[in-house]
Amino acid sequence: MEPEIIQLIDEHGHEVDFELVASFDLDDTRYAVVVPVDGDGEDAYILRVEQDENGNDIFVGIEDEDEFNDAVEAYNELMEEYEEYYDDDFDEEE
Repeated sequence: MEPEIIQLIDEHGHEVDFELVASFDLDDTRYAVVVPVDGDGEDAYILRVEQDENGNDIFVGIEDEDEFNDAVEAYNELMEEYEEYYDDDFDEEE
């Protein structure tokens, strides 16, 4: 499967390519986890996904600390479930 690449504008107005690693819903809000394509893979960002007037996705930084912490916790839980699922699946193949 080809990675999904999105272009975002950084704080200096430059276009930066990011790979969409995951997306998930928390309450009624959608979040995306992205990593810079040119990075070392250690920097990941969780962004809130909103819609513009045309229905296009807009990726927004999370400024509220509580919202950010909730999104990080939800992502970590999602990753734990993912790992458990694939660990169980791998164990069955052995």
